[in-house]
Amino acid sequence: MLLDELPTVEDVQYLTNEWTKRNKVPGHVFDVINALPPTSKPMTQFSTGIMAMATESLFQKAYREGVPKDEYWDTTYEDVMNLIAQLPTIAAYIYRRNYQGGDIIPPNPKLDWAANFAHMMGYDSEEVYRLFRLYLFLHADHEGGNVSAHTTHLVSSALSNPFYAYAAGMTGLAGPLHGYANQEVIRWIKGMLEEIGPCGCADDEKKKLRIM
Repeated sequence: MLLDELPTVEDVQYLTNEWTKRNKVPGHVFDVINALPPTSKPMTQFSTGIMAMATESLFQKAYREGVPKDEYWDTTYEDVMNLIAQLPTIAAYIYRRNYQGGDIIPPNPKLDWAANFAHMMGYDSEEVYRLFRLYLFLHADHEGGNVSAHTTHLVSSALSNPFYAYAAGMTGLAGPLHGYANQEVIRWIKGMLEEIGPCGCADDEKKKLRIM
């Protein structure tokens, strides 16, 4: 799509297969996350886990070995593919650690990337799989000038490896004027429902809702 071409079914299947092959998270990443109190905010655990993945950076190894500049992209690509493949496992584990008792649900090699994320969180139905695909598709198509995207590009421009750059972007996403706003909106909706109840509301309540 970056080259102005829509992917074919074969392209999509190739990508799915690649991510499936790369989705095993190193054990020490879970050890690092588990060293944090379970009361730690999920984004704290997430960015910490991503930083722990940097030990596996192929770009960092190649840079130390003096790879030519025109070959930087090769190991950067490998790091990014590994990162994308493993992020759902880490995010799902943090969710289950915080809210579902902490056990790891391994990925299912028969599921696509988005459906696997739902599966590892503990939600297995076609309806939820479709929801995750749509939700993640819409977020992936988000504009590139927000705080997290800008931060990731900025840190990467210093030749920091993709794990460092992405972790930095996630710390930006955690702010209440960026990704954390999603949680603030949920709190607002819950407060609104507690105050006025679910609609069927009376007309005066609907007017109040519009003002809010």
